[in-house]
Amino acid sequence: MIYLFLLFLFVNGALLAVDFLVVFLSYSIYWYEYSNAYPAAYDQRFNRRSLKLCLSLISAELFFNFITVVLSPFGMTRGKNQDLKRGVTPVILLHGLFDNRASWFWFKRQLNRQGVDNIVTLNLSSWHSEEVLTELLAKRVDELRHRLGVNKVDLVGHSFGGIIARNYIQLRGGADKVDRVVCLGSPHFGSKLATFSVSPLGKLLIPGSDFLQRLNSAPQPAEIKLTNIYSRKDNMVLPNSNIYLPWGETVELDGMGHTSLIYRSTSIDATVQALRRSVSP
Repeated sequence: MIYLFLLFLFVNGALLAVDFLVVFLSYSIYWYEYSNAYPAAYDQRFNRRSLKLCLSLISAELFFNFITVVLSPFGMTRGKNQDLKRGVTPVILLHGLFDNRASWFWFKRQLNRQGVDNIVTLNLSSWHSEEVLTELLAKRVDELRHRLGVNKVDLVGHSFGGIIARNYIQLRGGADKVDRVVCLGSPHFGSKLATFSVSPLGKLLIPGSDFLQRLNSAPQPAEIKLTNIYSRKDNMVLPNSNIYLPWGETVELDGMGHTSLIYRSTSIDATVQALRRSVSP
């Protein structure tokens, strides 16, 4: 028993160490990008407010990243056949790179508490191409439409999940099957951190990649109600300006990092509102 406990401590200690390294380095690069864009911020870097904000951002991301990783084994199975309501538009949640369906546990629970029903999650491998993942989404969309007797679904994508949603509606002909799309912290124009990715999908997210150029030059589906929710302190989409999308509705948040977007009440509330209302073009 003592050996299992020691193994537990070792594994969790290693996870915390890796988590801290990723969060600290990503926010260091964030500061590099920000201070070069706004030189006046240099003189404020060590004042009390800046240090307090820095500690808050890093500690929150450490906590939420750790929780997400610890829960990931629970998302590796296919899951039970969900009891969904016929005639109610389903909401499909698409997670980001290196996560799985378990990363939505808190987000899904909060959506349920606010009256959002028929929530569906699926696993998106980080080792298959974007076309394979989009085809997986397309099959799930068609299966739900026929099973529930609805014409359209709603899509909510965190990080790369938002890119898969856009690929489906803009390049793969899924626009007529989707009502609303919500992107949370999605790297619409790529991220410089993508060069560090060990997944082949990271190449797609390098700023200026062929894939992103095709996606961002594709027609904007007029019938889609898209909401782009992001944080000004996102530590994974760098430069931060690459998170903006010039169409749909924009919801700008602050004071939270990349993973925090699927845990914080402000981003969850913004998602619920986006799923309930029409978005002006």
